[in-house]
Amino acid sequence: MLIIKVGSTFPELAAAGDFENWTADGTGLPQNALRVWDAVCAPHDPPPGDWRGAVITGSHAMVSDREPWSEALAGWLRNAVTAQLPVLGICYGHQLLAHAMGGTVDYHPRGREIGTVEVRLTDAAGRDPLFGDLPPVFFAHATHAQSVVALPPGAVLLAGNDDEPHHAFRLGRLAWGVQFHPEYDPFLMRAYVTAQADALAAVGRDWRRIRSAVRATPEACGLLRRFADLCAPATAAQD
Repeated sequence: MLIIKVGSTFPELAAAGDFENWTADGTGLPQNALRVWDAVCAPHDPPPGDWRGAVITGSHAMVSDREPWSEALAGWLRNAVTAQLPVLGICYGHQLLAHAMGGTVDYHPRGREIGTVEVRLTDAAGRDPLFGDLPPVFFAHATHAQSVVALPPGAVLLAGNDDEPHHAFRLGRLAWGVQFHPEYDPFLMRAYVTAQADALAAVGRDWRRIRSAVRATPEACGLLRRFADLCAPATAAQD
């Protein structure tokens, strides 16, 4: 499986790993079954057909900035979706997948969503191969300033809440985006709230209350392992 790294965490969290490490841990796969492609720094992109699946990590960058590396990755994603490579985009990856396939990404009109949030599935999620076994309502960790404000044509909405209507969607059979962070545990979520405390306080947000409300999110955290399990039979049929 390919993990596409599109950014790095805060320097003060580096001792705990980075996006690609947390994502790899979440899949439950051994290290020899995973490869990391740093799409920001690496000049050569791997062909989509070389992999059983791909996960695009989160980032502190903004999709709407249209940075050259990001736009190049958007083109790679279009080819991957066309080739029916199983894809899971997380936060920035979710937004970039939407942008690549014709959706619209911009700053969240209600400001940053951050902390442990409630996510509700749509009726369509009950028939989805990745989301079908999740409960109708579950908790997930989130931190994002931008959002998918308009889904791509043909996308199936799978989950949302009152603050973020597009928490998850599917394109075709095998491409998913999730705005929440299945790779975060409570320690990481609290650390992200603390790291952004000044910015939250500046807009009148009670960051201590947000941090104290962080809780375990077993259903959301299981998504990466479910995606890894889904990839093997999905691609074995093509071998």
